[in-house]
Amino acid sequence: MALLAAAIPAAALAQTVNPNGTDTTTGGTSIGSSAIPETVVTATRIPTPVQEIPAGVTVITRQTIENRGYNTLVDALSAVPGLHIVQSGGPGANASVFIRGTDSNQVLVLENGVPINDPSDPGGAFNFGSDTLAGVQRIEVIRGPMSSLYGSGAIGGVINIITTPGSGPPHGTISIAAGLPDANQVDAGLSGSSGPFDYRLNASALTMEGFDVTPRRESVYTGERDGFQNQQGNLDLGLTVVPGTRLSFYASGRHSLGGFDTLGFPAFDAPNEVAYDTSALGTLALSSQVLPWFRTVLMASGLYDFRHYVDPLNPADPNQESNNDHYQGTRVDLQWNDTVDLPDQGPARDQTLTFGFEHINDFVNVSLNDSFFGVPFVQETHAEQISSAWHAGVQSTFWRRLTFTGGVREDAVSAVGNAFTWRGGFVLALPELSSRFHISGGTAFLAPSLFDLYGSGGGFQGNPNLKPERSIGFEVGWSTTLPGFGRADFATLGVTYFHTDVRDLIETVFLPVFTTVNIGLAHLQGVETTLALRLRRWLSADLAYTYTDARDADTGALLLRRPENQFSANLLIRPLPKLTIAPELLHIGPFEDALVDNNGFPAGTGLASSGTIVNVNTTYQLTPHLALFLTGNNIFDSKFEPASGFAYPGASFLLGARASF
Repeated sequence: MALLAAAIPAAALAQTVNPNGTDTTTGGTSIGSSAIPETVVTATRIPTPVQEIPAGVTVITRQTIENRGYNTLVDALSAVPGLHIVQSGGPGANASVFIRGTDSNQVLVLENGVPINDPSDPGGAFNFGSDTLAGVQRIEVIRGPMSSLYGSGAIGGVINIITTPGSGPPHGTISIAAGLPDANQVDAGLSGSSGPFDYRLNASALTMEGFDVTPRRESVYTGERDGFQNQQGNLDLGLTVVPGTRLSFYASGRHSLGGFDTLGFPAFDAPNEVAYDTSALGTLALSSQVLPWFRTVLMASGLYDFRHYVDPLNPADPNQESNNDHYQGTRVDLQWNDTVDLPDQGPARDQTLTFGFEHINDFVNVSLNDSFFGVPFVQETHAEQISSAWHAGVQSTFWRRLTFTGGVREDAVSAVGNAFTWRGGFVLALPELSSRFHISGGTAFLAPSLFDLYGSGGGFQGNPNLKPERSIGFEVGWSTTLPGFGRADFATLGVTYFHTDVRDLIETVFLPVFTTVNIGLAHLQGVETTLALRLRRWLSADLAYTYTDARDADTGALLLRRPENQFSANLLIRPLPKLTIAPELLHIGPFEDALVDNNGFPAGTGLASSGTIVNVNTTYQLTPHLALFLTGNNIFDSKFEPASGFAYPGASFLLGARASF
């Protein structure tokens, strides 16, 4: 039982209370359009109402995905408070996420509780640009240091992509859509249960003609479109061996290919560059309610990532560049997580103790075979990293209004050593004022990537003496619900101040050798403000504004691609019982970046322009089992560049039907 018992995140990490709407929380207080409190598992490893979580939490449910017409992971995350996403082109292009000013590789991504950051990525980051939302039932975003629960990489926060087991009689869904420019999409699912057996299967395919990554302002612009193709699916099978004990198998896979353009001297709008991206995850798990007060979950997971970038030599390329690069990463993850319900003692209620163990083996095989101006660049990296960790946490509510959450974790990482992290926080409920106050703090770390430690070739030499990046941070927040227009919950306002210091940053240097070293300190601070308005039964709004000040502590310079100001607005309009209209506005303020001029040449560091994107999705429920939808993205064809030299995708439209049976 000890080896079999730490089971499926889909069962233990995906329990929901309310499947409707988006729930954005500041200090554990719901400010979304849902009236029923949302239950979140990622923040504590146990189902916890968002009102009791001392952190910034956003939950994106399946209903929200359909209401707003989200098709990709980038779409779904773009309006999250405190989160900034940068995609170097359209769907399929590399996309990075920055949470509260932290680096893109300082965000840990989970799939049903299993870490899926690509170990073969040079920085250990996750590419958000290749995934659609096939089978995704909810996404939980936790902002703030979370290494005390999940270990390396969780400096800025954690994003957990969750599917759920099948239940009830057999039922299915199918969605078919087509649009402009030349896009086709099919998404189908089947789920249910029969006696002790449950199942869920989802599959999707998406093809797009795409957009030219090169901005139209550049003289090298040709209009050549970088297309995208994606096939993705997941399978969840479960067997309830005895009441309270479930044996399960979960598998997911994705294969995509897309065109891409690279910056050069000048940039070249290449027509033949192709990126292939394949990923697969498998999990075997068992969860068991051993005793009424003791639950245990054991799982063994395997992750495989393979990326291949091909850029044949083009005689017209002024850089005379060619690429044939392979990145292969594999991971074996073993987890054993336990939960003990403790008896009430005096003023303490709802006391829970959690503890567990995790063991991870990462392997990478990277081969680069490039050429620039006829000069070859060859590099090979073959390495392994092993980490083992234990963690423990406690949660308790005192006098039915003060909830404490705390945890510690000790990681032992080969070639790096040990890293101890902690997190603690309080949520104080003030029902007399319809308000809540929270404060929390903690530490986190990021272990060096295998490329940073052991990469070699092409003049680069890894540094096996690197130390982990480490952070310490805190946040203070308040939220309140205000009456108005005959409603007790007319508006919910939340404000959170956050501050994080990150030291021993891993940076690349060129003297005396081309390598990586620990230098520098980053100061990150800002304010997240959210406002949910329930204006009428047929009209609601979710607004979010984030101010971020992310600086190099040594020079005072702003860090690249962290806009100081970011705003989002989402409306949900139901003018007729069967009609839903969901406009979305995203505004990204100016930000520091490495600029590219109108001729495609690097132009130093400076302030990049702001941008505003407007999307809208309309759904008409024709019958209880059939809905028609029309999704428009960037409908005003903004020329915004999320990274200088890379254009935001132009206007696109998707018309389709979604049926359930």
